[in-house]
Amino acid sequence: MAAKGSLQNHGSAITISVTVAALIALIAGSAVWMFLHLPGNIVMATGSKDLAYYEFGKRYSAELAHEHVEVQVKETAGSLDNLRLLRHPDPKQRVSVALIQGGIITPENSSDLESLGTVFYEPLWLFRRRGVGGEGLDSLRDRRIAIGPDGSGTQALARQLLRRHGIDERVSDFHNLATEEAIDQLLAGKIDATFMVASWDAPGVQQLLHAKDIILSGYPEADAYADLYPYLHKVVMHRGVSDLTNDQPPTDVVLIATKASLVVRKDLDPAIQYLLLNAAKQIHSGQSLFQHANEFPSAEATNPPLSAAAQQFYKPGLPFFLNNFFKNYLPFWAAELINELLFPLLILVGTLGVLSPFMRPVPFLYSWLMRRQILRLYGELMFLERELETGDKDTASKIAAELEELERKANHIRVPAAYGSMLYMLRHHIDLVRTGLRRHAG
Repeated sequence: MAAKGSLQNHGSAITISVTVAALIALIAGSAVWMFLHLPGNIVMATGSKDLAYYEFGKRYSAELAHEHVEVQVKETAGSLDNLRLLRHPDPKQRVSVALIQGGIITPENSSDLESLGTVFYEPLWLFRRRGVGGEGLDSLRDRRIAIGPDGSGTQALARQLLRRHGIDERVSDFHNLATEEAIDQLLAGKIDATFMVASWDAPGVQQLLHAKDIILSGYPEADAYADLYPYLHKVVMHRGVSDLTNDQPPTDVVLIATKASLVVRKDLDPAIQYLLLNAAKQIHSGQSLFQHANEFPSAEATNPPLSAAAQQFYKPGLPFFLNNFFKNYLPFWAAELINELLFPLLILVGTLGVLSPFMRPVPFLYSWLMRRQILRLYGELMFLERELETGDKDTASKIAAELEELERKANHIRVPAAYGSMLYMLRHHIDLVRTGLRRHAG
């Protein structure tokens, strides 16, 4: 009876305690699994060593090193090469994350990829030698043009826009040159113009902006390009911003720009994705020539779509357990695990607390169901006892058979130990009625 009273008095607390214990076991198991499966190193595809992608890759490597994750920075030909490495069929050749120029990824080649958002503007710079007259792409007919190396986003974008103006290898002399080689040949007069997709502070851009015989060409049709290609944006380099003393450029120059995206494979661990996003915030949130402070990283993505980790990251405010306090005292994977599992646990415990008053009848209902099985047989026994008192000797055999059936039912009842005494009393009372039946029959 003590066990019965304990169940009735503490049933709600027992239910909550069992639930909490089960969830704690789940959290502990998940923590062990996450710790064992968290990758200790990843490979990041960037670009050539003389451009910003590679420099940014080194900064990501330094940021993630603080969280004990090694980032191997891989030099590549550019965005097309990066996309190929992200989707490489050989896992040993495949990379986990890459910087990709806007417009490179299409729905057809993004099924196994996700975006962590855009991280900076990349203008399509068009430098030409002084004396190569005109502005815009139409003036490049019959010219010697460096369009970027094979596998680069520069070449892909330059070819796309030139085709819009009817310019291809049959009209102009295309040179598939790497950035440093294109700059050298432009300065030496071996080519007339060169395209570059790079950030404002890229060394090659700064070199050409200050070169004596080189001018920066604008895009008169920038608005049309932005209308035709959603991943292109109109930006303006204002007069004198490069060199106020020498008034360079001498007028505002209208440019077009893509936005670089941080792209990952879908199978990259969410904890690593969070680390990359936090690194992106540290690296890209500052103000520069074409962007405002805190403009990047930005939750912009069409192809591929934002990952679930990125969607959580860009919600107003970081999750509570991922703020700076917890990141200072916990490994990042542990902070993420707490954020993922502890909040649901707290919600569940709170819900059980609210429902606790409604759960109080549960032990009484349980007790009633257990007692009912025995009391129902007591009712049959009382009926037989009355029948024995009012019947004659001829009914004795019938009552005896019914007592045997009643005893069989009692022996097959399964109740908790707390109700065992009631069951023993029922069997004892069946024996008493059977003894009375024998006297009546005798």
